[in-house]
Amino acid sequence: MPAYKPEDAAMTAPARPKLYSVEDAKNLDVQTVKELFTSHINPGQVHFLKLLGFDKILVDRAEGMHYITKDGRKILDFFGGFCSVAFGHNHPRIVAARQKFQDENRHEICMAFMSQYASALAANLAAISPGDLDMVFLGSTGSEAMEAALKVAEQAQGPAKSKILHAANSFHGKTKGVLSVTDSQLYQSQFKLVENRVKVPFGDIEAVRQALESDPSIGIVVMETIQGGGGIVEAPLGFWRELRALCDKHGVLWVADEVQCGLGRTGQFFAFERDGVVPDVTALAKALGGSKAAMGAMIARRELYMKAYGKPKTALIHAQATFGGMGEACISAIEGLNVLYEEDLMGNAQRQGDYLIARLNELRLKHPSLLKEIRGRGLMIGVEFNDISETMPFGLKHMVALLDDKLKGSLCGFVGALLLKDYDVLVAFTEYNRNVIRLEPPLIATREDCDTFIKAFDDLLSRGITRIVTDYLRKVAVAKG
Repeated sequence: MPAYKPEDAAMTAPARPKLYSVEDAKNLDVQTVKELFTSHINPGQVHFLKLLGFDKILVDRAEGMHYITKDGRKILDFFGGFCSVAFGHNHPRIVAARQKFQDENRHEICMAFMSQYASALAANLAAISPGDLDMVFLGSTGSEAMEAALKVAEQAQGPAKSKILHAANSFHGKTKGVLSVTDSQLYQSQFKLVENRVKVPFGDIEAVRQALESDPSIGIVVMETIQGGGGIVEAPLGFWRELRALCDKHGVLWVADEVQCGLGRTGQFFAFERDGVVPDVTALAKALGGSKAAMGAMIARRELYMKAYGKPKTALIHAQATFGGMGEACISAIEGLNVLYEEDLMGNAQRQGDYLIARLNELRLKHPSLLKEIRGRGLMIGVEFNDISETMPFGLKHMVALLDDKLKGSLCGFVGALLLKDYDVLVAFTEYNRNVIRLEPPLIATREDCDTFIKAFDDLLSRGITRIVTDYLRKVAVAKG
């Protein structure tokens, strides 16, 4: 074999491709970003962004309740990143904690050793959680946290009780395990899913009772405490207490998905706390990283966790992944939890949510042909619009009703697009009930922010259905040139 020569490496080294620098990325214009997004991320998504006019906006920075665009517009954020931006954009205390972490060159990935930051965060979550929810698994996303939740429950229950009962219109994530209990034909697509599952209507305790009594192989019940993708839907009062009793009676483990509704959004840290019950396992994510880092957590009862993973031979079955418990993500979460209590963000969510819901119900009475229902708790609110036919004059209702299903979501789209274009207000949409707009602003929202939104929303609804539609179509026509 010929001897290796250093010059050989130089001759065979690949040419350096043209790469964007950080500054290059910062200075990209909106048209270039659209081209890159279309070419390398998701061209189909751009279609929907165009319909809403969201493809014309490029955010330069974000502060508190606002996005600030490249051209200087301040957009009021009532979207909140599907509950991810609980602390507002770039909360100064969380930013300062992260900066100090970086300045001191502290460790990020600490796989070989125990991390003081992961340990402290887990202890904080255990201290906050009610009952004996005190064993924590740290990950990066809600899907990862929910995968961990279902795995610890199944491992503890064993093969004989491994079937999962879940709810209609549920959303638990898009990774393959939790996708199986996410009730969406769109998201499930053609994927081969976990088969040991059964579905019941959300909030129907009799359906749950019948399922558990008829099928002893059901060992796990998984449900969102408040359905986000379903359109901000809550179970009837008393449901969770009855569910807890049924699970105890049949030896079934209850997994409460609090990825969206947890972390103080409803005015309490966990939404299930209102009913005075404690699940066997729960999961958090979204805002857990202080609205600055990707962080998710599964929290399980100690007895359950130890049964699943408590022996040396089982301890590594579902141990923390490479990026679970990264240093800066953990300190972002630690600081965020302290901010949550010290700045009374849970109390603020309750107060501003009550005010916002009251004002929205006033608008529902003022615009009954457009608004059907207002529902939610704290700063997790759903505004449901009527079907298009219900907004029409009496003579047209019957004919237009034939198109209601096809037109579902169109009015929400028109309103969302015009709120952004004409009022610099951003709202969220819903996966399943497309007639629902979701209001999930940061928990730092003030009365003034709520009034700004209400004023804009009222002004837009006052145009009436005909002008809302024509104004939207005019906007689309102008965008197309």
